[in-house]
Amino acid sequence: MTLKIVSRAGLLALLCAFLFAVGATVVLSGEVFAQATAPAVTAPAAPAAAATAPACDTKTLKECTPNSGDTAWMLTSVALVLMMTIPGLGLFYGGMVRKKNVGDTVMTSFAITCLVTVLFACVTYSLAFTSGTAFVGGLSRAFLRDIVSDISKNIGNPNSLAPTIPETVYMCFQMTFAIITPALIAGSFAERMRFSAMLWFIGLWAIFVYAPIAHWVWGPDGIFSAANTDEKGDFVGWVKVLDFAGGTVVHINAGVAGLMCALMLGKRRDTAPAHNMVLTFIGAALLWVGWFGFNAGSAVSAGVQAGMAMTVTQIATAVAGLTWMFVEWAHRGKPTVVGIASGAVAGLVAITPASGFVGPGGSMLIGVAAGIACYLGATSLKHAFGYDDALDCFGVHAVGGMVGALLTGVFAVEQYGGTPGLLEGNPRQVLNQIIGIAVVFIYDAVISLIILKIVDMAIGLRVDGDTELEGLDLALHGEAVQ
Repeated sequence: MTLKIVSRAGLLALLCAFLFAVGATVVLSGEVFAQATAPAVTAPAAPAAAATAPACDTKTLKECTPNSGDTAWMLTSVALVLMMTIPGLGLFYGGMVRKKNVGDTVMTSFAITCLVTVLFACVTYSLAFTSGTAFVGGLSRAFLRDIVSDISKNIGNPNSLAPTIPETVYMCFQMTFAIITPALIAGSFAERMRFSAMLWFIGLWAIFVYAPIAHWVWGPDGIFSAANTDEKGDFVGWVKVLDFAGGTVVHINAGVAGLMCALMLGKRRDTAPAHNMVLTFIGAALLWVGWFGFNAGSAVSAGVQAGMAMTVTQIATAVAGLTWMFVEWAHRGKPTVVGIASGAVAGLVAITPASGFVGPGGSMLIGVAAGIACYLGATSLKHAFGYDDALDCFGVHAVGGMVGALLTGVFAVEQYGGTPGLLEGNPRQVLNQIIGIAVVFIYDAVISLIILKIVDMAIGLRVDGDTELEGLDLALHGEAVQ
Protein backbone atom coordinates (compact mmCIF):
# COMPACT_ATOMS: atom_id res chain seq x y z
CA MET A 1 0.00 0.00 0.00
CA THR A 2 2.91 2.34 0.85
CA LEU A 3 4.48 1.79 -2.55
CA LYS A 4 1.20 2.61 -4.30
CA ILE A 5 0.84 5.88 -2.36
CA VAL A 6 4.44 6.90 -2.98
CA SER A 7 4.14 5.94 -6.63
CA ARG A 8 1.01 8.04 -7.06
CA ALA A 9 2.71 10.93 -5.30
CA GLY A 10 5.67 10.54 -7.61
CA LEU A 11 3.44 10.59 -10.67
CA LEU A 12 1.65 13.67 -9.34
CA ALA A 13 5.02 15.36 -8.86
CA LEU A 14 5.96 14.47 -12.43
CA LEU A 15 2.70 15.96 -13.70
CA CYS A 16 3.31 19.14 -11.69
CA ALA A 17 6.84 19.37 -13.10
CA PHE A 18 5.43 19.01 -16.60
CA LEU A 19 2.84 21.74 -16.03
CA PHE A 20 5.52 23.98 -14.52
CA ALA A 21 7.70 23.46 -17.62
CA VAL A 22 4.83 24.39 -19.90
CA GLY A 23 4.06 27.45 -17.80
CA ALA A 24 7.68 28.53 -17.82
CA THR A 25 7.74 28.19 -21.59
CA VAL A 26 4.78 30.51 -21.86
CA VAL A 27 6.42 33.06 -19.55
CA LEU A 28 9.74 32.92 -21.36
CA SER A 29 7.99 33.24 -24.69
CA GLY A 30 5.93 36.26 -23.59
CA GLU A 31 8.37 38.84 -24.84
CA VAL A 32 8.66 37.18 -28.24
CA PHE A 33 4.87 36.97 -28.48
CA ALA A 34 4.48 40.61 -27.55
CA GLN A 35 6.93 41.63 -30.22
CA ALA A 36 5.18 39.50 -32.81
CA THR A 37 1.76 41.04 -32.03
CA ALA A 38 2.91 44.66 -31.77
CA PRO A 39 1.48 47.09 -34.37
CA ALA A 40 3.44 47.11 -37.58
CA VAL A 41 3.78 50.91 -37.51
CA THR A 42 6.08 50.77 -34.50
CA ALA A 43 8.87 49.19 -36.54
CA PRO A 44 10.58 51.11 -39.35
CA ALA A 45 10.28 49.65 -42.82
CA ALA A 46 13.24 47.54 -43.84
CA PRO A 47 15.28 48.90 -46.73
CA ALA A 48 14.81 47.16 -50.06
CA ALA A 49 18.38 45.88 -50.05
CA ALA A 50 17.67 43.82 -46.92
CA ALA A 51 15.07 41.72 -48.71
CA THR A 52 17.74 39.28 -49.93
CA ALA A 53 19.65 37.66 -47.07
CA PRO A 54 22.94 35.83 -47.59
CA ALA A 55 22.95 32.03 -47.66
CA CYS A 56 23.71 30.31 -44.37
CA ASP A 57 27.10 28.58 -44.23
CA THR A 58 29.97 28.01 -41.80
CA LYS A 59 30.97 31.69 -42.00
CA THR A 60 27.48 33.21 -42.11
CA LEU A 61 25.38 32.16 -39.11
CA LYS A 62 23.33 35.30 -38.44
CA GLU A 63 20.33 36.61 -40.35
CA CYS A 64 20.86 34.21 -43.25
CA THR A 65 18.76 32.01 -45.53
CA PRO A 66 18.97 28.21 -45.01
CA ASN A 67 19.73 25.84 -47.87
CA SER A 68 16.40 24.41 -49.06
CA GLY A 69 17.88 21.10 -50.29
CA ASP A 70 19.67 20.40 -47.02
CA THR A 71 16.57 21.40 -45.09
CA ALA A 72 14.35 19.06 -47.11
CA TRP A 73 16.68 16.12 -46.49
CA MET A 74 16.91 16.84 -42.79
CA LEU A 75 13.13 17.14 -42.43
CA THR A 76 12.93 13.70 -44.03
CA SER A 77 15.62 12.37 -41.71
CA VAL A 78 13.70 13.60 -38.65
CA ALA A 79 10.68 11.55 -39.72
CA LEU A 80 12.82 8.50 -40.49
CA VAL A 81 14.57 8.50 -37.11
CA LEU A 82 11.35 9.07 -35.19
CA MET A 83 9.91 6.07 -37.04
CA MET A 84 12.75 4.01 -35.58
CA THR A 85 11.34 4.38 -32.07
CA ILE A 86 7.63 4.51 -32.84
CA PRO A 87 6.78 2.09 -34.26
CA GLY A 88 10.11 0.39 -35.11
CA LEU A 89 11.71 -0.28 -31.75
CA GLY A 90 8.34 -0.81 -30.06
CA LEU A 91 7.47 -3.63 -32.46
CA PHE A 92 11.00 -5.07 -32.48
CA TYR A 93 11.01 -5.38 -28.69
CA GLY A 94 7.30 -6.16 -28.49
CA GLY A 95 7.67 -9.30 -30.57
CA MET A 96 10.45 -10.66 -28.35
CA VAL A 97 8.68 -10.44 -24.99
CA ARG A 98 5.89 -12.71 -23.79
CA LYS A 99 2.35 -11.91 -24.86
CA LYS A 100 1.35 -10.78 -21.37
CA ASN A 101 3.95 -7.98 -21.49
CA VAL A 102 3.56 -6.68 -25.06
CA GLY A 103 1.42 -3.72 -24.04
CA ASP A 104 3.88 -2.52 -21.41
CA THR A 105 6.75 -2.89 -23.88
CA VAL A 106 5.20 -0.78 -26.64
CA MET A 107 3.81 1.66 -24.06
CA THR A 108 7.35 2.17 -22.78
CA SER A 109 8.60 3.23 -26.23
CA PHE A 110 5.65 5.59 -26.69
CA ALA A 111 5.86 7.13 -23.21
CA ILE A 112 9.62 7.66 -23.52
CA THR A 113 9.03 9.45 -26.83
CA CYS A 114 6.63 11.87 -25.14
CA LEU A 115 8.70 12.38 -21.98
CA VAL A 116 12.05 12.95 -23.70
CA THR A 117 10.48 15.32 -26.24
CA VAL A 118 9.38 17.64 -23.42
CA LEU A 119 12.67 17.38 -21.53
CA PHE A 120 14.70 17.95 -24.69
CA ALA A 121 12.78 21.10 -25.57
CA CYS A 122 13.03 22.42 -22.01
CA VAL A 123 16.66 21.76 -21.15
CA THR A 124 18.46 18.81 -22.77
CA TYR A 125 19.01 20.38 -26.20
CA SER A 126 20.59 23.43 -24.66
CA LEU A 127 22.81 21.39 -22.33
CA ALA A 128 24.01 19.17 -25.17
CA PHE A 129 24.30 21.37 -28.24
CA THR A 130 25.16 24.90 -27.17
CA SER A 131 28.47 26.32 -25.99
CA GLY A 132 29.18 26.22 -22.30
CA THR A 133 32.07 24.28 -20.81
CA ALA A 134 34.01 21.30 -22.11
CA PHE A 135 31.70 19.04 -20.09
CA VAL A 136 28.22 20.46 -20.57
CA GLY A 137 26.56 23.18 -22.62
CA GLY A 138 24.85 26.33 -21.45
CA LEU A 139 21.22 27.37 -21.04
CA SER A 140 20.97 29.81 -23.95
CA ARG A 141 18.37 27.56 -25.61
CA ALA A 142 16.48 26.48 -22.48
CA PHE A 143 12.80 26.22 -23.40
CA LEU A 144 14.00 26.87 -26.98
CA ARG A 145 14.40 30.58 -26.39
CA ASP A 146 15.48 32.64 -29.44
CA ILE A 147 15.56 29.60 -31.71
CA VAL A 148 13.75 31.39 -34.59
CA SER A 149 14.63 34.77 -36.08
CA ASP A 150 12.13 35.69 -38.80
CA ILE A 151 10.03 33.01 -40.46
CA SER A 152 8.17 35.51 -42.65
CA LYS A 153 11.43 36.48 -44.36
CA ASN A 154 12.97 32.96 -44.31
CA ILE A 155 15.87 34.27 -42.24
CA GLY A 156 17.38 32.38 -39.31
CA ASN A 157 20.39 32.01 -37.06
CA PRO A 158 21.43 28.33 -37.43
CA ASN A 159 23.36 26.33 -34.86
CA SER A 160 27.03 26.30 -35.86
CA LEU A 161 26.88 22.48 -35.76
CA ALA A 162 24.41 22.54 -38.69
CA PRO A 163 25.10 25.77 -40.54
CA THR A 164 22.90 25.33 -43.60
CA ILE A 165 19.57 24.34 -42.00
CA PRO A 166 17.16 26.06 -39.59
CA GLU A 167 18.03 25.47 -35.97
CA THR A 168 14.50 24.19 -35.37
CA VAL A 169 15.15 21.35 -37.83
CA TYR A 170 18.51 20.53 -36.25
CA MET A 171 16.91 20.55 -32.82
CA CYS A 172 14.18 18.14 -33.96
CA PHE A 173 16.77 15.87 -35.58
CA GLN A 174 18.83 15.65 -32.41
CA MET A 175 15.62 15.21 -30.40
CA THR A 176 14.90 11.95 -32.23
CA PHE A 177 18.34 10.66 -31.19
CA ALA A 178 17.67 11.67 -27.60
CA ILE A 179 14.38 9.75 -27.81
CA ILE A 180 15.62 6.44 -29.18
CA THR A 181 18.67 6.21 -26.89
CA PRO A 182 16.79 5.73 -23.59
CA ALA A 183 14.13 3.70 -25.41
CA LEU A 184 16.86 1.18 -26.28
CA ILE A 185 17.61 0.73 -22.58
CA ALA A 186 14.17 -0.87 -22.15
CA GLY A 187 15.50 -3.98 -23.86
CA SER A 188 17.44 -4.83 -20.71
CA PHE A 189 14.76 -4.23 -18.07
CA ALA A 190 11.80 -5.56 -20.09
CA GLU A 191 9.09 -7.58 -18.27
CA ARG A 192 9.98 -6.60 -14.70
CA MET A 193 10.37 -2.85 -14.12
CA ARG A 194 7.67 -0.66 -12.60
CA PHE A 195 6.27 1.77 -15.15
CA SER A 196 6.48 4.74 -12.77
CA ALA A 197 10.08 3.85 -11.90
CA MET A 198 10.90 3.66 -15.59
CA LEU A 199 9.61 7.21 -16.15
CA TRP A 200 11.66 8.63 -13.28
CA PHE A 201 14.82 6.76 -14.30
CA ILE A 202 14.57 7.73 -17.97
CA GLY A 203 13.84 11.37 -17.19
CA LEU A 204 16.80 11.74 -14.85
CA TRP A 205 19.07 9.70 -17.14
CA ALA A 206 18.24 11.88 -20.13
CA ILE A 207 19.37 14.99 -18.26
CA PHE A 208 22.35 13.72 -16.25
CA VAL A 209 23.79 11.09 -18.60
CA TYR A 210 22.65 11.64 -22.18
CA ALA A 211 23.05 15.43 -22.27
CA PRO A 212 26.65 15.56 -20.96
CA ILE A 213 27.85 12.68 -23.13
CA ALA A 214 26.21 14.15 -26.23
CA HIS A 215 27.99 17.42 -25.46
CA TRP A 216 31.34 15.70 -24.98
CA VAL A 217 31.19 13.99 -28.36
CA TRP A 218 29.08 16.34 -30.52
CA GLY A 219 28.87 19.69 -28.73
CA PRO A 220 30.62 22.76 -30.14
CA ASP A 221 33.18 22.77 -27.30
CA GLY A 222 33.02 19.18 -25.97
CA ILE A 223 36.11 17.34 -24.77
CA PHE A 224 35.89 14.71 -27.55
CA SER A 225 34.02 16.69 -30.20
CA ALA A 226 35.55 16.96 -33.66
CA ALA A 227 33.64 20.26 -33.94
CA ASN A 228 35.74 21.76 -31.13
CA THR A 229 38.21 23.65 -33.32
CA ASP A 230 39.89 27.05 -33.42
CA GLU A 231 39.61 29.66 -36.15
CA LYS A 232 42.19 27.80 -38.22
CA GLY A 233 40.22 24.56 -38.03
CA ASP A 234 42.66 22.83 -35.66
CA PHE A 235 41.21 20.55 -32.96
CA VAL A 236 41.40 22.15 -29.52
CA GLY A 237 39.51 19.61 -27.40
CA TRP A 238 41.06 16.98 -25.19
CA VAL A 239 40.90 13.87 -27.36
CA LYS A 240 39.38 13.73 -30.85
CA VAL A 241 36.89 10.85 -30.91
CA LEU A 242 35.21 9.97 -34.20
CA ASP A 243 31.50 9.24 -33.79
CA PHE A 244 29.54 10.18 -36.86
CA ALA A 245 26.04 9.16 -35.77
CA GLY A 246 26.08 7.76 -32.25
CA GLY A 247 28.30 4.75 -31.52
CA THR A 248 29.26 6.21 -28.14
CA VAL A 249 26.47 8.75 -27.59
CA VAL A 250 23.61 6.39 -28.47
CA HIS A 251 24.60 2.73 -28.46
CA ILE A 252 27.37 2.32 -25.89
CA ASN A 253 25.50 4.83 -23.73
CA ALA A 254 22.21 2.91 -23.91
CA GLY A 255 23.82 -0.51 -23.65
CA VAL A 256 25.82 0.27 -20.52
CA ALA A 257 22.80 1.84 -18.83
CA GLY A 258 20.83 -1.26 -19.80
CA LEU A 259 23.41 -3.50 -18.17
CA MET A 260 23.18 -1.47 -14.95
CA CYS A 261 19.40 -1.89 -15.03
CA ALA A 262 19.71 -5.64 -15.51
CA LEU A 263 22.15 -5.90 -12.61
CA MET A 264 20.00 -3.79 -10.28
CA LEU A 265 16.73 -5.53 -11.12
CA GLY A 266 18.02 -9.11 -11.15
CA LYS A 267 16.77 -11.96 -13.27
CA ARG A 268 13.19 -12.48 -14.40
CA ARG A 269 11.28 -15.14 -12.50
CA ASP A 270 10.40 -17.00 -15.67
CA THR A 271 11.28 -16.61 -19.33
CA ALA A 272 10.06 -17.88 -22.68
CA PRO A 273 10.98 -17.54 -26.38
CA ALA A 274 9.86 -14.53 -28.44
CA HIS A 275 6.06 -14.69 -28.68
CA ASN A 276 5.69 -13.16 -32.18
CA MET A 277 8.61 -13.19 -34.58
CA VAL A 278 6.56 -11.33 -37.21
CA LEU A 279 6.36 -8.25 -34.97
CA THR A 280 10.11 -8.43 -34.48
CA PHE A 281 10.60 -8.78 -38.25
CA ILE A 282 8.43 -5.70 -38.93
CA GLY A 283 10.20 -3.73 -36.22
CA ALA A 284 13.64 -4.65 -37.58
CA ALA A 285 12.58 -3.66 -41.10
CA LEU A 286 11.38 -0.26 -39.87
CA LEU A 287 14.64 0.20 -37.97
CA TRP A 288 16.66 -0.62 -41.08
CA VAL A 289 14.80 1.90 -43.24
CA GLY A 290 14.79 4.55 -40.54
CA TRP A 291 18.53 4.13 -40.00
CA PHE A 292 19.24 5.86 -43.32
CA GLY A 293 17.95 9.03 -41.67
CA PHE A 294 19.99 8.17 -38.57
CA ASN A 295 23.33 7.78 -40.39
CA ALA A 296 23.00 9.66 -43.68
CA GLY A 297 21.07 12.40 -41.88
CA SER A 298 24.02 12.92 -39.55
CA ALA A 299 25.83 14.61 -42.45
CA VAL A 300 23.28 17.44 -41.80
CA SER A 301 23.34 18.15 -45.52
CA ALA A 302 22.22 16.53 -48.76
CA GLY A 303 25.75 16.06 -50.03
CA VAL A 304 28.32 13.44 -50.95
CA GLN A 305 29.03 12.45 -47.35
CA ALA A 306 25.37 11.59 -46.84
CA GLY A 307 25.53 9.40 -49.95
CA MET A 308 28.53 7.45 -48.68
CA ALA A 309 27.00 7.12 -45.21
CA MET A 310 23.87 5.62 -46.75
CA THR A 311 25.91 3.22 -48.90
CA VAL A 312 28.05 1.83 -46.08
CA THR A 313 25.01 1.56 -43.82
CA GLN A 314 23.23 -0.71 -46.28
CA ILE A 315 26.29 -2.87 -46.88
CA ALA A 316 27.30 -3.33 -43.23
CA THR A 317 23.74 -4.19 -42.21
CA ALA A 318 23.36 -6.88 -44.85
CA VAL A 319 26.77 -8.38 -44.07
CA ALA A 320 26.09 -8.46 -40.33
CA GLY A 321 22.66 -10.05 -40.82
CA LEU A 322 24.15 -12.83 -42.93
CA THR A 323 27.08 -13.28 -40.53
CA TRP A 324 24.79 -13.69 -37.50
CA MET A 325 22.59 -16.08 -39.47
CA PHE A 326 25.49 -18.32 -40.48
CA VAL A 327 27.06 -18.28 -37.00
CA GLU A 328 23.71 -19.18 -35.41
CA TRP A 329 23.12 -21.87 -38.05
CA ALA A 330 26.50 -23.44 -37.30
CA HIS A 331 26.09 -23.11 -33.54
CA ARG A 332 22.45 -24.16 -33.07
CA GLY A 333 21.68 -26.00 -36.26
CA LYS A 334 18.93 -23.64 -37.49
CA PRO A 335 18.78 -20.03 -38.70
CA THR A 336 16.00 -17.98 -37.09
CA VAL A 337 14.02 -14.86 -37.98
CA VAL A 338 14.85 -13.25 -34.64
CA GLY A 339 18.51 -14.11 -35.23
CA ILE A 340 18.91 -12.55 -38.66
CA ALA A 341 16.89 -9.51 -37.55
CA SER A 342 19.14 -9.09 -34.51
CA GLY A 343 22.19 -9.48 -36.73
CA ALA A 344 20.97 -6.72 -39.03
CA VAL A 345 20.44 -4.42 -36.06
CA ALA A 346 23.96 -5.29 -34.86
CA GLY A 347 25.31 -4.18 -38.24
CA LEU A 348 23.34 -0.95 -38.06
CA VAL A 349 24.73 -0.29 -34.60
CA ALA A 350 28.36 -0.97 -35.51
CA ILE A 351 28.38 1.11 -38.71
CA THR A 352 26.78 4.08 -36.94
CA PRO A 353 29.97 5.69 -35.58
CA ALA A 354 31.88 4.84 -38.77
CA SER A 355 29.31 5.75 -41.42
CA GLY A 356 30.76 9.16 -42.24
CA PHE A 357 34.39 8.05 -42.12
CA VAL A 358 34.79 4.65 -43.83
CA GLY A 359 34.28 3.28 -47.31
CA PRO A 360 32.51 0.16 -48.64
CA GLY A 361 35.45 -2.16 -47.91
CA GLY A 362 35.68 -1.09 -44.29
CA SER A 363 31.91 -1.37 -43.88
CA MET A 364 31.98 -5.03 -44.96
CA LEU A 365 34.61 -5.91 -42.38
CA ILE A 366 32.72 -3.96 -39.71
CA GLY A 367 29.60 -5.95 -40.62
CA VAL A 368 31.41 -9.27 -40.19
CA ALA A 369 32.90 -8.20 -36.85
CA ALA A 370 29.53 -6.97 -35.59
CA GLY A 371 27.70 -10.15 -36.58
CA ILE A 372 30.16 -12.35 -34.70
CA ALA A 373 30.77 -10.13 -31.66
CA CYS A 374 27.11 -9.30 -31.05
CA TYR A 375 26.03 -12.93 -31.42
CA LEU A 376 28.55 -13.84 -28.73
CA GLY A 377 27.45 -10.85 -26.64
CA ALA A 378 23.81 -11.93 -26.80
CA THR A 379 24.55 -15.58 -26.01
CA SER A 380 27.87 -16.58 -24.45
CA LEU A 381 28.70 -13.31 -22.68
CA LYS A 382 25.48 -12.90 -20.69
CA HIS A 383 25.38 -16.60 -19.86
CA ALA A 384 28.97 -16.50 -18.62
CA PHE A 385 28.30 -13.57 -16.28
CA GLY A 386 24.73 -14.48 -15.36
CA TYR A 387 22.95 -11.16 -15.89
CA ASP A 388 19.48 -11.06 -17.47
CA ASP A 389 19.76 -8.68 -20.42
CA ALA A 390 16.21 -9.52 -21.50
CA LEU A 391 16.29 -8.34 -25.13
CA ASP A 392 20.06 -8.03 -25.53
CA CYS A 393 20.43 -4.28 -25.22
CA PHE A 394 23.97 -4.61 -23.88
CA GLY A 395 24.84 -7.60 -26.07
CA VAL A 396 23.84 -5.84 -29.29
CA HIS A 397 24.08 -2.11 -28.64
CA ALA A 398 27.00 -1.77 -26.23
CA VAL A 399 29.04 -4.56 -27.82
CA GLY A 400 28.17 -3.44 -31.36
CA GLY A 401 28.82 0.19 -30.47
CA MET A 402 32.24 -0.64 -29.04
CA VAL A 403 33.16 -2.76 -32.07
CA GLY A 404 32.08 -0.01 -34.44
CA ALA A 405 33.76 2.79 -32.50
CA LEU A 406 37.04 0.89 -32.29
CA LEU A 407 37.06 -0.12 -35.96
CA THR A 408 36.26 3.44 -36.98
CA GLY A 409 39.75 4.26 -35.77
CA VAL A 410 41.12 1.47 -37.94
CA PHE A 411 39.24 1.98 -41.22
CA ALA A 412 38.68 5.77 -41.26
CA VAL A 413 39.55 7.28 -44.64
CA GLU A 414 40.76 10.89 -44.69
CA GLN A 415 39.20 11.49 -48.11
CA TYR A 416 35.74 10.61 -46.76
CA GLY A 417 35.65 12.14 -43.29
CA GLY A 418 38.73 14.33 -42.96
CA THR A 419 40.58 12.10 -40.47
CA PRO A 420 42.79 9.12 -41.36
CA GLY A 421 42.69 5.88 -39.41
CA LEU A 422 45.20 3.18 -38.56
CA LEU A 423 45.35 1.82 -42.11
CA GLU A 424 46.27 5.27 -43.40
CA GLY A 425 49.09 5.67 -40.91
CA ASN A 426 47.30 7.20 -37.91
CA PRO A 427 47.45 4.66 -35.04
CA ARG A 428 46.73 7.50 -32.58
CA GLN A 429 43.10 7.49 -33.68
CA VAL A 430 42.60 3.94 -32.38
CA LEU A 431 43.87 5.07 -28.98
CA ASN A 432 41.53 8.06 -29.11
CA GLN A 433 38.60 5.75 -29.79
CA ILE A 434 39.53 3.51 -26.85
CA ILE A 435 39.72 6.53 -24.53
CA GLY A 436 36.30 7.70 -25.68
CA ILE A 437 34.77 4.25 -25.18
CA ALA A 438 36.28 3.87 -21.70
CA VAL A 439 35.26 7.32 -20.41
CA VAL A 440 31.68 6.99 -21.68
CA PHE A 441 31.42 3.47 -20.24
CA ILE A 442 32.61 4.46 -16.77
CA TYR A 443 30.64 7.70 -16.47
CA ASP A 444 27.46 6.09 -17.75
CA ALA A 445 27.78 3.07 -15.44
CA VAL A 446 28.40 5.14 -12.32
CA ILE A 447 25.70 7.78 -12.86
CA SER A 448 23.14 5.22 -14.05
CA LEU A 449 23.67 3.16 -10.90
CA ILE A 450 23.27 6.24 -8.72
CA ILE A 451 20.00 7.18 -10.43
CA LEU A 452 18.70 3.62 -10.21
CA LYS A 453 19.53 3.45 -6.52
CA ILE A 454 17.75 6.74 -5.81
CA VAL A 455 14.63 5.65 -7.70
CA ASP A 456 14.68 2.25 -5.99
CA MET A 457 14.85 3.86 -2.56
CA ALA A 458 12.07 6.32 -3.42
CA ILE A 459 9.43 4.15 -5.12
CA GLY A 460 10.99 0.76 -5.91
CA LEU A 461 12.31 -0.42 -9.26
CA ARG A 462 10.79 -3.85 -9.68
CA VAL A 463 7.21 -5.06 -9.73
CA ASP A 464 6.21 -7.62 -7.12
CA GLY A 465 6.25 -11.34 -7.84
CA ASP A 466 2.52 -11.70 -8.42
CA THR A 467 2.48 -8.83 -10.91
CA GLU A 468 5.40 -10.29 -12.81
CA LEU A 469 3.75 -13.71 -13.06
CA GLU A 470 0.38 -12.22 -14.04
CA GLY A 471 1.96 -9.97 -16.64
CA LEU A 472 2.60 -6.24 -16.66
CA ASP A 473 -0.13 -5.44 -19.18
CA LEU A 474 -3.09 -6.21 -16.93
CA ALA A 475 -1.46 -5.31 -13.63
CA LEU A 476 0.05 -1.95 -14.65
CA HIS A 477 -2.13 -0.82 -17.54
CA GLY A 478 -5.41 -2.69 -17.29
CA GLU A 479 -5.09 -3.88 -20.88
CA ALA A 480 -4.18 -7.11 -22.61
CA VAL A 481 -3.42 -8.30 -26.12
CA GLN A 482 -6.14 -10.69 -27.25
